[in-house]
Amino acid sequence: MGLCAALAIHVVDEAITNFLDLYNPAVLRIRETYPWLFGRYPWLLPTFRFEVWLSLLIFAVIALVSASFFVWRGRWAMRPISYVFAGVMLANGLLHIAISVYMGKLISGVYTSPLLLAASLALIAATRAHKLKPL
Repeated sequence: MGLCAALAIHVVDEAITNFLDLYNPAVLRIRETYPWLFGRYPWLLPTFRFEVWLSLLIFAVIALVSASFFVWRGRWAMRPISYVFAGVMLANGLLHIAISVYMGKLISGVYTSPLLLAASLALIAATRAHKLKPL
């Protein structure tokens, strides 16, 4: 639940600071640079309209919060799912920080990246410590 809350706060941060103004042009440049991959398969790296992007992220946060019920029950399948979720959010937070360092300015989403990092590491630690229940 902590990582879900951190992700929700991160989504608000990105929405308020116009993340798509950075993301969409970057995606278009990447597609131009690697037309043999992304030109042929644009769905691998999509561009978004704000409304669609925000709706998808809200849906994702709601789905993740809903899945927390199964995490609390300690089901075995939740262990790898928890690791993947934590790993993706850890990479997300690190990427925001790395891009800010590279560009020499604070980019959208960097303000809440430390929160994502802390919550991701907490989920990894909690998942490792949790005893599994049998089927």
